[in-house]
Amino acid sequence: MPFWINLITSAVSFSVAAVFGAVLIPWLKKLKAGAHILEIGPRWQKDKEGTPLMGGFMFILSTVVATAVAYLLITSYRSSHLVEKPENALLKLALALGSSLGYMLIGFADDYIKVVKKRNQGFNAKAKTLCQAVVTVLYLVGHRFLYNKTSVVLPFFGEVDFGIFYYIIMAVAIYGFVNAVNLTDGVDGLCGSVTLVYSAAFTIIFVLQDNWELSAFATAVAGGCLGFLVWNLHPAKVFMGDTGSMFLGGCVVAMAIASGLELLLPLVGIIYLCEAMSDVIQIGSYKIRHKRVFKMAPIHHHFELSGWGEYKIMFVFSGITLVAGFLGILATVLYTSGK
Repeated sequence: MPFWINLITSAVSFSVAAVFGAVLIPWLKKLKAGAHILEIGPRWQKDKEGTPLMGGFMFILSTVVATAVAYLLITSYRSSHLVEKPENALLKLALALGSSLGYMLIGFADDYIKVVKKRNQGFNAKAKTLCQAVVTVLYLVGHRFLYNKTSVVLPFFGEVDFGIFYYIIMAVAIYGFVNAVNLTDGVDGLCGSVTLVYSAAFTIIFVLQDNWELSAFATAVAGGCLGFLVWNLHPAKVFMGDTGSMFLGGCVVAMAIASGLELLLPLVGIIYLCEAMSDVIQIGSYKIRHKRVFKMAPIHHHFELSGWGEYKIMFVFSGITLVAGFLGILATVLYTSGK
């Protein structure tokens, strides 16, 4: 893929997100769409009471716009250079973006209930799970149609065909990681910076696979996250809300599964995995032993209560993702060269 297309895509996405923030934040304040901070969190988090929610629309809009621009550029480049278009390229791109927007709608419903209906617990848990299940099933049906793939590349074993169990495993993984990304959104700049690095890694992974469309999608997500961080770095002027974190969760799982190297999801997404597992461990330990393992879960709050500042948490967690991203790129190179 011509590198200049990635550069234009990232620039468009960053610009749209950053500029849109100047319009969106005052509008959200006018609507009184502010966050209510629960008493159970660190006491200093109460200072963030009233910070506008649903800032995720910045990178949602920028991702859609930049992906569309990139697709037009790619199509034009292929046409002028007589490069053959891969089969179902547009449909595969639409599947990744469409499923992410589906999760976004669920997150928006959650934010709407919190902000407009003034019910801080948001969307009913059962209804939320059911809606996520519907989007997940629709995604997997589309995946079956476009990829017709039921095998997973396992280290030392090569490709192992799981048959129908592939979809069961993927459904569990998708549900877990979409919600894990949602859990990661708990410190200023954290989810945006981690997902920025994650998406940058997958930009390179898709380039190595010669998958231009999905490389552009990953670049658009990365650029949008960077534009959002203009407004979300500590002290945050806006939060992404479940609207944004659920969208990013959809993007995260779509990238990994579309790469055909599904184990890159827990590898490059190690921070999301740790956030979710810390919650599971904390709840399980308290129910079984009546003791807590962490000072507070998810794990970023444990480090907050241990004296880490929000910038330190953001940089350390993003740094870990950067290392994991390099490992994911290396794994892709080794797999690609060994085929």
